[in-house]
Amino acid sequence: MPKNEPDRKKHFLLFFRIFFVLAGLLLAVLWVSREQRWRELTKIGPFAFILALILFILGQIMAGLRWWVLLRSQSIFISFRSAVRLYFLGLFYNNCMPGSVGGDLIKAWYVTMHTNKKFEAALSVFVDRAIGLLSTFLIAVFCYLAFLKGQTIDITAKQGGIFDKIAAHKTMLLGAVALVVIIIIALCAYKKPRSALNRYWHFSYNNASTAMQKLKKAVILYCKRPLAVILAFVITVLLQTMTITGFWFIGKSLGITASIKYYYVFLPLSWIIGSIPVSIGGAVVVEFILTGLFVKFASVNQASAFALALSQRFIWILVSLAGAAVHLMGLHLPKDFFVDYDNPIA
Repeated sequence: MPKNEPDRKKHFLLFFRIFFVLAGLLLAVLWVSREQRWRELTKIGPFAFILALILFILGQIMAGLRWWVLLRSQSIFISFRSAVRLYFLGLFYNNCMPGSVGGDLIKAWYVTMHTNKKFEAALSVFVDRAIGLLSTFLIAVFCYLAFLKGQTIDITAKQGGIFDKIAAHKTMLLGAVALVVIIIIALCAYKKPRSALNRYWHFSYNNASTAMQKLKKAVILYCKRPLAVILAFVITVLLQTMTITGFWFIGKSLGITASIKYYYVFLPLSWIIGSIPVSIGGAVVVEFILTGLFVKFASVNQASAFALALSQRFIWILVSLAGAAVHLMGLHLPKDFFVDYDNPIA
């Protein structure tokens, strides 16, 4: 692949993410300004907001604890305080910075500078993210099956069901598929486009192979420390429970009467979808999904649902600023780290 291709791709993705967020913010401002919808935000009581903020902060500290446990399981010993600081630094880069380097890579970079076990250290960051996403998904699935199964949440329902929409537009979809096939065949008929497609195929295949090898090594490494993995799952469930409950208090303050069981399904689901890197920190995506779910399936007023989504985003950004303080004060630097130790936990 040409040397400048990766840079060009990064610049395009960065531009797309920034444009996506700016467009979403513009639409949100226009929507909120109509009919004085912004007044809905003033309904949030200070007690509910402060409680949600405290619970979210405690949840992020527990997320730092989860990563610290995973590091110790591989005999990489840094202090708990340093792990939390690095976690908040990563949180800031994930939620507030538009660059293509995510918070996970920032954490991996700093922790690998202070240990000879560079692969294990970097891997712990991505295992931590995988455990977080998997636990969040399991919370959403469990709460749906336990509380909402058989109710209005049904993607096959006749009113606006996804399969009905596919059937209604099947001719258009088939035409689009046929057009894509024709374009691919046309490209393959010429040497230069065919060579470019071949390079991209090999590039993607090699990256996928590398990722699978790392995944295999991760499974082998962490299967040797099952107690650490189980503890990480337990910590995740606890911190997500605290966080969701905090936002439920904000919902109550807004006058949303929907049961807390909806929060335990809708919030995790919106977080998972928001983790797809199409915007900065899932901005716009999370708000759109969360508002739509509460309006469609919990019969919540649109303005109230959007106010809930915006308050969540505001708390995320507010807490993430602690990571900026960590960076500016140099609290993530090597002086705060211990060297490797020989006795892992679990």
